[in-house]
Amino acid sequence: MGRIRRCRALQKPILVLLLEDESLNFDLCILGAGPAGYAAAMRAHDLGKRVALVEAERIGGAGLHCGALSSKTMWHLSNDYALASRLDRGFHAADLRLRYAAVVEAVREAVAQRRLLLERQLEQLSRPGPAGGTVTLLKGRASFVTPHQIAVRDGRGGDLLIGADHFLIATGSRPRSPDGIAIDGERILTSDHIENLPDFPGSMVIVGAGVIGCEYATMFANFGKTRISILDRQPRILPFEDADVAEVVAGSFEQMGVVIHRQSRLQDLRVVDDQVAYTLTDEHGATRTFHVERALISIGRVPNTADLNLAAIGVAMDRNGGVLVEQTRSASHPHIYAAGDATMDVALANVAEMEGRHAVEDMFDLKPSPIRYEALSAIMFLNPEVASVGLNEQQAREQKIPYRVGVVANALVNRNIAMRATRGFVKLLASLEEPNRLLGLRVVGPEASSAIQGIAFLIDQGATLADIDRCVHPHPAITEGVQECARLLLGRSIHKTEVFGPELLRRAEG
Repeated sequence: MGRIRRCRALQKPILVLLLEDESLNFDLCILGAGPAGYAAAMRAHDLGKRVALVEAERIGGAGLHCGALSSKTMWHLSNDYALASRLDRGFHAADLRLRYAAVVEAVREAVAQRRLLLERQLEQLSRPGPAGGTVTLLKGRASFVTPHQIAVRDGRGGDLLIGADHFLIATGSRPRSPDGIAIDGERILTSDHIENLPDFPGSMVIVGAGVIGCEYATMFANFGKTRISILDRQPRILPFEDADVAEVVAGSFEQMGVVIHRQSRLQDLRVVDDQVAYTLTDEHGATRTFHVERALISIGRVPNTADLNLAAIGVAMDRNGGVLVEQTRSASHPHIYAAGDATMDVALANVAEMEGRHAVEDMFDLKPSPIRYEALSAIMFLNPEVASVGLNEQQAREQKIPYRVGVVANALVNRNIAMRATRGFVKLLASLEEPNRLLGLRVVGPEASSAIQGIAFLIDQGATLADIDRCVHPHPAITEGVQECARLLLGRSIHKTEVFGPELLRRAEG
């Protein structure tokens, strides 16, 4: 295997392996097999590299097991149930039966299906491919012992020490735990515990009105078995989005019976007599205590970097534990990279995959183009769905970018009319100066995500309003609302503002 000696170059003695066995040396060692790490391993395999992929828990990471796939599977199931329960669709579905255990089982089947695909590929790629690359999966918790060596603890007290020319930190993130609140996983939960509930709770408070909190509020409200309250310290939910977007979502919540505690501060939250008691102080200074069956804490996420021994080897980090990077390369060690939630720049699975692939191409001198974060697209799985790409109005104002904005209500879009789902709108931003380059898009409504990727490409290519107008869009489709926004800003909309008024059509400058 190799010789072990003690190294006193660091603050405390650490066992370091003098690597003599070539099998313990790799071109690249990736810490974490979530979206960023797995994508990076596949790209390195393309290049014929010998890769060590170290994972402490489950292949796919939080993005698969308690994040992007699992929660969105539950969202789709909740939408199916809510749709089947409606009485305004020309039919009445009788004798609907709903069990939480059955819902969770369907979610787990989806996760297992995806996990098996990942594991099947890793098993095959452990053997050399046509280009000579291999991906070796190592189960255990890793920590750096020198800038070029890590120890992988297998959970039974043994350490495997390996070395690599390059490292990628892709260890993901975990839910943030607030000070003073004891999360027990039974009454007081995070998103990691949702699948462990014995049944739909009769009532639940969600602490945090960001994307994750609002998504879970949507799911449980769709199922109709849980009275939901959301605690929000801000004047409105989704504070990073424009007010009109947040207002549509908040209005939908209220129609579904969700209570939003706006501008309220949490004074106390604890388990009392098998319930959760939480005390709020509202914007007027009044204090009140409420009792619910469960509490879901959703106040953001923190990087999983604390146990990696990064400070000891001089890796620069921010105050939240994220690795400081320039694009994906560490600001302090040129052979160490970081991607995904380990940096916490943009906590999205698609961004993590892109950053992981970019890191590999950079470290092996493929000279990839810089990542353009301004053209990223995202989906919020709410009711109604919200999809976004590029800038919104408040971001444009903060960056002092002059813009034009056009808004078309879904009530004017044929596809929405056909779906009998006209709540929401399409909003398109373009630069104020000619030739009116595209800046951003927000779509609020069913199937919103179908409209954004084409605009993401156009923004990346520096396209203009005229480019959207010239496109032939399918009919009927959600994207026709985007085209109508462009035509509205160009002064040639099919729908006229003097007829429909500002409640359905709006154009403005900012």
